[in-house]
Amino acid sequence: MKIKDRLALYFTLISTTLLLAVLSLVYFIFIKFMQAEFFSRLTDRTMVTAKLYLEADEISIDSLNTVREQYLEKLSSEVIRIYNDKNKPAFIGDAQQYWPAQIIERVRLNKRVQFKEGNAQVVGIYYKDNQGDFVILASAIDYGTIRRVEKLWKIMVAIFFIIFLGLLFSARWIAKRILLPLDLFIDQVKLIKSNNLHFRVDEGRNKDEVNLLAQNFNNLMEHLENAFILQKTFVANASHELRTPITRMIIGAEISLSQERSKEEYQKALTAVMEDAERMEDIISGLMVLAQTDIEYGASPVEKIRIDELLWAVQKQWLMKGGAYRLLVEMPDLPAEEELLTMTVNPTLLQIALDNIIANAFKFSDLKPVRCILSAGKGFIRITIEDEGSGIDERLKDQIFQPFFSSSAKAEHAGKGMGLYMAHKIISLYHGKISVSSEKGKGTRFELLFTQF
Repeated sequence: MKIKDRLALYFTLISTTLLLAVLSLVYFIFIKFMQAEFFSRLTDRTMVTAKLYLEADEISIDSLNTVREQYLEKLSSEVIRIYNDKNKPAFIGDAQQYWPAQIIERVRLNKRVQFKEGNAQVVGIYYKDNQGDFVILASAIDYGTIRRVEKLWKIMVAIFFIIFLGLLFSARWIAKRILLPLDLFIDQVKLIKSNNLHFRVDEGRNKDEVNLLAQNFNNLMEHLENAFILQKTFVANASHELRTPITRMIIGAEISLSQERSKEEYQKALTAVMEDAERMEDIISGLMVLAQTDIEYGASPVEKIRIDELLWAVQKQWLMKGGAYRLLVEMPDLPAEEELLTMTVNPTLLQIALDNIIANAFKFSDLKPVRCILSAGKGFIRITIEDEGSGIDERLKDQIFQPFFSSSAKAEHAGKGMGLYMAHKIISLYHGKISVSSEKGKGTRFELLFTQF
């Protein structure tokens, strides 16, 4: 059963249960009220009987007529008996006993009783008179109340079923309206295939559970997309990058083995093979590092760190390397509030990203000093890394964050081409943006901006 149907059913069952309880309460209160009213009328009848038969000798004719006119309205199936102290019928011409002695004695004991005998209601009173002690019992059937109760029962049953159906359909309509975003979410999820993992479901504007579900689903899709990109990138780069050195090794070996060579020529051929093998080792190592980084950073543990303390730690590590590595850290006008300098990240991964950018700056500036400037404020943390190198060609700026890309033809600047790629992926993981500006011959400036931390 669908959620909307279950919600509608549960709401209807709860509502109709309460409705049934209310209707039942009204029904039984109405019955008790009508019975009490009829018992009151029967009590009046017993009092009238006492006035007419037991005290008629003490009142005037006019008073007796007044009493008769006021009270003598015969009830349906009415039976009245007056019993003397011997529990025998008296005064009324009908000598039938009608009620047993146990009931008569019960009236004498309790002075006044009322009870039901089938559909009939019975009232009994104990009446002490100068002529003796008497028990008066009166019974009648309240056909008017019985008819009213039957009509009320039919009306209540009709109302119950009408309200039940109304609640069921209205509850289902409400549930359908409430769960409409979930239906849209399901329809959008069905559109996602392996060839469009970039697709994201609509998160909507309502800050409710469906919105949270959509957000978490989009986050999951982002990780899945990264995993698929990793797989495709790894396979494509491995096949592309490994093909060249392997082909060169095969061709070199075939040429060397095609005829007898001198010792120097064999040494030259083996040296070329060694160079290609080392190149293959570098490529394989780089691919492994790239794959491991992509696999781990999505599930890496995070913690709260102060970004200024991390930069001081990075500077200390570069100074420990010795040589000409001079990393200048500047922090002008930092805010006094600690939370403005706090980020929730994996410090190891973020340090890898910073180290890769700094290492790139040292390499392309021929070990000239590198500046790292930290600025922060309400809602942002900015890290700027500047070098004094040769700069980057404007046409190559869009390619420097791609894997295995090198922007320099100098042998001393050669690398695996993955440092900036990994830095970009790590910074993107923590919702940061990295931008680069460069002027040929005057250096390069990398800017890292974090607005969600």
